[in-house]
Formats: sequence, C-alpha cells, structure tokens
Amino acid sequence: MISVFFQYEFLQNALYTGLLIGFIAPLLGVFLVVRRLSLISDALSHITLSGIAFSLLLSKHFVIFQGVNPLYMGMTFSVLGSLLIEKLRSIYKFYQELAIPIILSGGIGLGVVFISLADGFNTDLFNFLFGSVIAVSRSDLWIISLITIVVIMLIVLFYKELFFLSFDEEQAIVAGINGRLVHFIFIVMVALVIAASMRIVGILLVSSLMTLPVASSMRIAQGFKQLFLYAILFGEVAVIGGLISAYHLDIAPGGTIVIIAVIILLITILIRSKTESQTWKLNRKRVMKKAG
Repeated sequence: MISVFFQYEFLQNALYTGLLIGFIAPLLGVFLVVRRLSLISDALSHITLSGIAFSLLLSKHFVIFQGVNPLYMGMTFSVLGSLLIEKLRSIYKFYQELAIPIILSGGIGLGVVFISLADGFNTDLFNFLFGSVIAVSRSDLWIISLITIVVIMLIVLFYKELFFLSFDEEQAIVAGINGRLVHFIFIVMVALVIAASMRIVGILLVSSLMTLPVASSMRIAQGFKQLFLYAILFGEVAVIGGLISAYHLDIAPGGTIVIIAVIILLITILIRSKTESQTWKLNRKRVMKKAG
C-alpha cells in the first residue's frame, strides 16, 4: 500500500513531509505537555489560519501575490502570534493563561473576517483546514526540512534549559537560566512547526499531533527519554498510517491521522490499566501471604 508513495512526486512530497512532521511535532509536544502549555498550539493554529486566509485574500485581489506560497504568510502570523502571547503573559503576570484564549479568539475573528472578504471558502483554504495529500509541493518539503533542522539544533543546544524549565521554572531561573529567552525561542519554534504542519494535518487538527502521541507515551514511558522515544514513534505511526489511509480512501489526511493517534492512545490506556491491575493483584497476594 505504501509503494505507490514512491511512484509519484506529489506523494513523495507528502510522505517525506509527513515523516518530518511526525518527528518534530511530538518532539516539541513533550515540552508543551510537561509545561502544561498544550493549548498554545491551538491558539497559534488559529492565528495561522488568519495568515493563510489573508494570503489567499491578497492573491485574489493582487496579481503580485498569486504566485506566493500561503505558507509564508501563515508562518509570519504564527510567529507574530507567539510574540503577542509572550507580551500578554508579561502584561497579565498573575493570569498568564489569559494570553492563550485572547490570541485564539483573535485568530478566529481575523480568520472569519478574511474568509468573508474573500467571498467564502475555496479549495486551497479547505486543504489548509483539514490537510491534503496532493497539496504538498516540493517547496513545502524544503521549507519543512529547513525548519526540522533548525528545531533539532535548537533543542540539542537548549535541551538542559528546556528540561529544567519544564519541571521547576523558579529553580531554573535561580540557577541562572534565562527563562524568558529560552521560552521565547521555544514558542517561536512551536509557531513555525504548527505553520509547517498544516499542509498534512490541517490547521484545525495540528495541535492533536503535538499532544495525542505525548499523552499515549506518558502512559507507558518509564523516563523522560522514553517519553520522547514513544511520542515520536506514535507520531510517525499516526502520520504514515493516516497518509496511506487518506490516499486510498480519498479523504482528508488530518482526520485519519488524528483517529489513528486516538486509537493508539486508547490502546496505551488499556495496556497501562491492565498492567496496574496485575500489579495490584500481585501485591495483594503478597500482603495476604505475609498476613497469613
């Protein structure tokens, strides 16, 4: 079933892009989930939608923008949204979580206005909303490859800082870590990955790829490194399975990727529940023997 993906260039683009996204989205998702910032991905995905809609609106009214990849405007809006989140977090110091719904609401509002001005949905916008196997171009693949390299380099460079900030932010700052700078770099990385992932997963579902594999991994991982390993593995399985299913069933890949990720989550929950049940029974038998 996967052999067809090596016969045509557009399917190769989708496959290679999916593999890269399946790697970097859960990779950043681990830090998002551990730091309880997973809703940031939803906010940035909606502001990215505004950027895409704005780009399509410009291409409709100005010839100069017709050949411009909407991905660039989506990334611009996403990065600006991440900067606004940081600014709002500094304004609402005691209610920093307010920054997320503010940007999310603003992103939806702007998106609806731009879509209305463009006289509704078109095929390009629909592909960005729910993902598309055939919409991924070679330029998209190169952009995502560059983002992947940058993200991996930054995570390797700032891994220790991200690790400390994830588990004890106050202690990390006391130890001399520039928490503001590291968080700024991290949230910009998240913004770029979200914008890059929308071709395959879709804007409305991209946050799922950053959280569901991590949630599955948390059920069976025995340490922080295993958390990364299983999250990336589950992410790749969901993306590859979703792309293959979407192509052969002629449906949007975003939905199938999320469904497979949900199935993996349910399986890990069942495995963990069964393991905990067996452990409880074993401990109960030991206690009964000692009591007897």
